[in-house]
This record gives sequence, C-alpha cells and structure tokens, in this order.
Amino acid sequence: METKMAEPPTRTHINRHRNHSLHHHHRRHNHHHHTLPETTTILLVLLPIVIVIFLLAISLLVAFLHHRKPSKPNRNENANKGCMSTAHSIVTLNGTTDMKRGCRYGGSPLAISKGVQVFTYKELRSATDDFDPTNLVGKGGFGDVYRGVLRDGTLSTIKVLHREGKQGERAFRLEVDLLSRLHCPYLVDLLGYCADNQHKLLVFEHMSNGTLHDRLHPCDGRSVLNWGTRMRIALDCARSLEFLHEYTTPSVIHRDFKSMNILLNENFQGKVSDFGLAMIGSGKLNGMISTRVLGTTGYLAPEYASTGKVTTKSDVYSYGVVLLELLTGRVPIDTNRPPGEHVLVSWALPRLTNRAAVMEMVDPNLHGQFSRKDLIQVAAIAAMCVQTAADYRPLMTDVVQSLIPIVHSISFGCSSSSFRFSKRVSPRS
Repeated sequence: METKMAEPPTRTHINRHRNHSLHHHHRRHNHHHHTLPETTTILLVLLPIVIVIFLLAISLLVAFLHHRKPSKPNRNENANKGCMSTAHSIVTLNGTTDMKRGCRYGGSPLAISKGVQVFTYKELRSATDDFDPTNLVGKGGFGDVYRGVLRDGTLSTIKVLHREGKQGERAFRLEVDLLSRLHCPYLVDLLGYCADNQHKLLVFEHMSNGTLHDRLHPCDGRSVLNWGTRMRIALDCARSLEFLHEYTTPSVIHRDFKSMNILLNENFQGKVSDFGLAMIGSGKLNGMISTRVLGTTGYLAPEYASTGKVTTKSDVYSYGVVLLELLTGRVPIDTNRPPGEHVLVSWALPRLTNRAAVMEMVDPNLHGQFSRKDLIQVAAIAAMCVQTAADYRPLMTDVVQSLIPIVHSISFGCSSSSFRFSKRVSPRS
C-alpha cells in the first residue's frame, strides 16, 4: 500500500496565504473606516438638538419662577410696622371671599373680617337715643354722623347713609369691604355696620377731637393746633396714604382725601376716614384708571378733574392741598378773599419756593412757633405735591421719609438736618 506524505508548503503557498490574509484585513479596515463618519454625523446632528431642548427647559423654569414673584415689592419694610393688610389683594365686591365671617344683604355677600360686628337698626337707634339731635356731631356727603354708646358701653361714631341709588350702595359696600380688611393705625377703625332692610349705617371708633377741618377752620377763626401738632398730623396722613398706595395690592386710591375726612383722636393723632369714593388701582405703579370725576373741588388733581383719569399721584396732590391748609390756615377755595387769592394752590404755589414769601403766608395763629428751616422744608414738600404734572409729584413714601426728621426735631427740640426735596426730581412713572 502506497502512502502519500503531506507535501511541505512551498514559498508560493506561503505568499498566497499571506496575500489572502492581508486582503481580508484590508477589507475589515475599510468597513470600519466607512462606519466611523456615519456615527459622527449622527452625533453632530443630535447634540445641538439636545442643547436647544435643555436651554428651552431652563428658560421656561426661569419664566415660571419670575411669574410667581409678587408684583409689588414691599418697600421700606420697617416704615409701616404697625400697618398690615389682612388680604394680599382686594377681592371684587360681588365675589366670594375667604374671610372668617360673612353677611348677605341684597343677594350678594359682604366681606367681613374678624372683629367687625353686624348690628340691627334697633340697636343703633338705641345707641344714639333715637338719633337725638344733641348727638349729631357732623354732616357728610353721604349722611349724618352721630355719637353713640353701644350695648357693651363702647363710645362710637355712627354714620347714617342717606344717599340712594347705585352710588350710595357702592359707597356703603366699598367702605365696609375695605375697612374690614385693611388695618393700620392711620386709618379709622370700622367696628361694625347695619344693613337692616333699607337702613345702612356704619359704626366707627370714636374720635373725640372731630375733623381736622373743624380744628383748622373753627367758627371763631382761632385754631388750637400748634406747629408741632400740625406736623405730626401731616406725618400721620402721609403714612396713611403710603399704606394705601405702597402696602396694599392692588393699590387703593382714596379719591376724596381732604381735611374733612381726617379725624383726630384724644391725642390729636390723625386717621383717614370715608372710603366711599375709593378705587382699587391697577397692579402697575401709578396705573391710570378712567372714571367719573367725583370728589371735592379744591382738592382734585388737575389731570383727574380734566380727564377723569386717576392715579395714586392724584391722592398726592390732594395731600399737598391739606399740607397747605396746615401751613396757611386757609381753606382750598375762599371767594371772600381778594382777587388772586380765591384758590389756595394758585395763590400759594409761586410763594412756596420764595423764602421771604413763605414766612408771610404762614397761619397767623402759629405765632412763630416753628423754625425757619423746618418751615422752608415743609413748604418745599407741599410745592412738590401740588405740581401740575403728576410725574413730578413724589411718592408718599418719599414724603414720609422727609417729614420724619422734621417731626423728630420738633419732638426733641433740635433742628432737622436732612431734606429730600431740595432739588428738582426727575419724572417718575
């Protein structure tokens, strides 16, 4: 049997095998070379898309957080520690509320906060001795005001609203709604109300010294208010408007700020009353609201009287008129005075920046109780408040901060050292 032995590989076989291996490796290398650019292209396309989505998500998050921030910053937080609003916003009068108690009349709810009582007409008749004329303490635009003693012995002031129709109804509801929610030492306290059938009455804390108007302009012409008391009342009133404008959201525009609506307690502390014409402002600073022109001649801001557009700066103008009353002892409109002196603002404005003229226009009842420096500073504040252009009037926060050192200097017998309105301010929006 013949046996065949394996033939040893020749050089030709080895070279052929080597070429085959090299060819196979070359094909694999080329396949890898073509696959790499495709992967890179996909990554280059996807990466920008991922980045865009990520940035978009961040933008949406920032916008959401910004939207949740309060629309109005709480400025000068320590200036009004005694004032607070029981609600962050004023709800509509016809809407539902989350107050502790509520009372319905006329088919819709009235917002009542804790501490505001609901009286019957019979209770208030008894409190005023059947509205005895000897208890009549004043007459307002919306009704008569009586002194009364409540069942628990509390001395109070009771206002009987007589005005009929929608305006009287609105004034009553608005005053109850606002004063039951807003609590500040410089606003008169609402103790309760009565809405018994057609009878509408408001019950306030008793203010034993009456109105600022009656104290400034008594029948005998002799005001008992000295310079220090007048300046403290000016500061009280400024703080009340600062609270309404800066510390409520939305702002509250009083719209009928005048000396008749400033009440004085036994210590001659001033408190603002009568919110029957008040308006809830827009969320924007000094946002304009178009409305009917209501209020008292002589106190109305020019832009409000001519266009019906009211802002918080309209209240600032009215405050300036009251400050002029405190300085001069004059009423806003007095046709008994000589020509050119009938309108207080028109007569006073050109004199307020003249030091010699300011000394001459001061109320004679003050008998020089003031320092010349304090007088000039207060006159300059008044001049800024009654500027014809609303943008040039200061914020009530600025007025408060300017009056504080003056009142402090009076209390401690030193001259004031700072004044914020010594230069013309730029328009503020």
